[in-house]
Amino acid sequence: MATERKADHYNSLLSLKNLPIRSHFNTNSPLLSARNVLQLLLVLVLCTGTFAAFSKSIVKTLPGYAGDLPFKLETGYVSVGEWNDVHLFYYFIESEGNPREDPLILWLTGGPGCSSFSGLIFEIGPLHFEKKYFDGQFPNLALNPFSWTKVASIIFLDAPIGSGFSYADNAESYVVDDLLYATDTYNFLLKWLMDHPTFLSNELYISGDSYSGLIVPIIVQKIYDGNSKVGVQRQLKLQGYILGNPVTSQHDDKNARIEYAHRHALLSDKLYESIKHNCHGEYVTIDPDNAPCIKDLTMVTECLANLFYAQILEPNCNYGSNNSSKLKWDRGFIDEEPTDFLLLPAFPQFWCRYYNYYVLSDIWANDERVRQALRVRKGTKGKWKMCNESMAYTEVVFSSLDYHRNLSHTPLRALVYSGDHDMLVPYLGTHKWIESLGLTVSEEWRPWFVDGQNAGYTMRYVMETIGYRLRFATVKGAGHTAPDYKPKEALAMIERWLAFYDL
Repeated sequence: MATERKADHYNSLLSLKNLPIRSHFNTNSPLLSARNVLQLLLVLVLCTGTFAAFSKSIVKTLPGYAGDLPFKLETGYVSVGEWNDVHLFYYFIESEGNPREDPLILWLTGGPGCSSFSGLIFEIGPLHFEKKYFDGQFPNLALNPFSWTKVASIIFLDAPIGSGFSYADNAESYVVDDLLYATDTYNFLLKWLMDHPTFLSNELYISGDSYSGLIVPIIVQKIYDGNSKVGVQRQLKLQGYILGNPVTSQHDDKNARIEYAHRHALLSDKLYESIKHNCHGEYVTIDPDNAPCIKDLTMVTECLANLFYAQILEPNCNYGSNNSSKLKWDRGFIDEEPTDFLLLPAFPQFWCRYYNYYVLSDIWANDERVRQALRVRKGTKGKWKMCNESMAYTEVVFSSLDYHRNLSHTPLRALVYSGDHDMLVPYLGTHKWIESLGLTVSEEWRPWFVDGQNAGYTMRYVMETIGYRLRFATVKGAGHTAPDYKPKEALAMIERWLAFYDL
């Protein structure tokens, strides 16, 4: 398999790179054998070919923003893959606090196939669109006062290959799955830090939301295992991971939607009790001969029609269909392309968050001036899409729970947060898998506050003998991407957690 070939290649390469050459060759000998000379040349060729594949630029201005950017933005590509034929695009923003000491965060957006640009502009980055003044032409940018770059340096990575501005040299390299996605991202990080050695001493956190909840724990496991194989001087300073409304078990997360809907008065008590009895608690994999269960599920579909699963209090933007089964793991994006929105009157008849996501991003990222400013390589990308649903992507990891179990036996720390109005990945399912880890509860369910107001609820778990710590938090009123809906509260949460304070 391609995944195994690439993983084996890099494992072999890193094992050579991380040891002094003299440990492989007797340099005190007056003559090297022909075999040793060939081995030495091979090491040099591999290291040169693999670790020289960088390009980066400092971006000082961006179309839509007046004046110079008041923060340091770097964009670039890091090439990974067996032959460096996969080129992953990234946005890197240095901490606006103390970049030498503040943590370094690698951020992955969900999907799979959604650009990290959405995380940068709509969630935790220092810029956002001025939606209020958009006239249908070119969107303006404004500063986000609640950017996580106030307290951390952040790499926003367009991964897996095919998302955002990332591209490959040949069609075969666009074929990717969950494990290869994790491997490519891990190798990206190794190479990026090699090219940015000043950040090797910064505390490192791997983070993301939605579908990346399946991928982030795999990457963290790879880093942790890799650290155990190299000398202390070459270890990455991994501290833990951060997950927002994460897909963890595709089955269990979807199954939790029924209980969530009932708790939020979307299903009657009578229907909820009936479906629990008739479906035996299984709402995803249905026995086609179980007529009572199917009948109840049909009624559930009617009750949940036209709801926006990503934030149940907001309008559903799916103009063309009431079929909620079309929703994916990506932030609840609808199937219509931006052009479908543009065929409507100047603006939708009601306020629509995803109109902003699609239309403003589509106009901005496909403008040639923007591509030049970001140093996007010409001819490598056709039409940019917020979420690329045409990727040759295979889902092979349907649960990351085993990775969480493994990581709970390490001294790492984890923050798992959930917008409590998200029905795509309900907080109920997330809380249940955390409880299943068998950790010690060191802090029971309690509210946490921002400016004296209730911002959500939180619990703290530990593995006392190991030192593992997991903080679970809900963000009150937030949807599937909590920082988008509650930016002030989300910044307070991450700032406190990174500083080892209680929420």
